[in-house]
Amino acid sequence: MFAGAHDEIPDRQGRITIPQSLRTYAALEKECVVIGANTRVEIWDFTSWNQYLADREKGFADVSEEVFPGLF
Repeated sequence: MFAGAHDEIPDRQGRITIPQSLRTYAALEKECVVIGANTRVEIWDFTSWNQYLADREKGFADVSEEVFPGLF
């Protein structure tokens, strides 16, 4: 399921490297977004992340209405 995942060890300053193959796959060039996703971290291209959120905003709103009707 996570065949493209890599274990990375932080350097002394807490930085990690992202393999070139993953940077290319995710189109990571300049601005990135780091999100927590349950037990892992995801790194997205800034533009791709904003597009993902825009595409799913209505679905998120519908779910919140089902979980907390009338609260928002």
